[in-house]
Amino acid sequence: MRWIEEREDHPADRRSWFAEVPAVRQLLDRRFELGAMTVFVGENGAGKSTIVEAIATAYGLNAEGGTHNARHSTLATESPLEAHLQIARGLGGSRKGVFLRAETMHGHFGYLQAIEEADAGVLGRHNFQSHGESFLEFVQSRSRIRGLWVFDEPESALSFSNCLVLLGCMKELAESGSQVILSTHSPVLAALPGATIYELGEWGMRMRAYDDLEIVDSWRRFMAAPERYLRHLS
Repeated sequence: MRWIEEREDHPADRRSWFAEVPAVRQLLDRRFELGAMTVFVGENGAGKSTIVEAIATAYGLNAEGGTHNARHSTLATESPLEAHLQIARGLGGSRKGVFLRAETMHGHFGYLQAIEEADAGVLGRHNFQSHGESFLEFVQSRSRIRGLWVFDEPESALSFSNCLVLLGCMKELAESGSQVILSTHSPVLAALPGATIYELGEWGMRMRAYDDLEIVDSWRRFMAAPERYLRHLS
């Protein structure tokens, strides 16, 4: 994917709830170019998940996650933003991809098990592993898929050490020709080597160096002196 922008033939109503989010408004107002690896960070409500979800679904991936072949659907909660976006693919670009969102992956594993319950391999084991183990095995077993890989806050399923494992997986995906897009609250995952980082907030989106991110500064301050924060809990 080379870039994403608002569709001229189907512009979004700027009074819509999603268009009032500064980062989303910025995405609609100008063409947004994407490199091999892109990371979105920001507070809850800043628009990270709304944006990556819209990119994934505009690309053609299932809103509830999985590979480009997935058709699992339970309760539709996605925003209508994707209907207003168009994507420019590179010449001969792949239409394959994977969308991984931690909040829906357990349901997706159940879906896979239901349709392939006779399979004695990886799919049949997902629901007998921890959520984090299943998540990583899902990534590793599909790493040959070349295309767009979208990760929406995967840290909720992962320990610190498994976050490092996932970083390695994402780096290998990009090196093998896939494109990686990640939204995260984790300062570990935000450190994805070689990625372009965008910090989302009331200002919209701004490109930032890792060491300048608010999330990195906040975690460093907390880890250096947690009692400064914990004393306010009483």
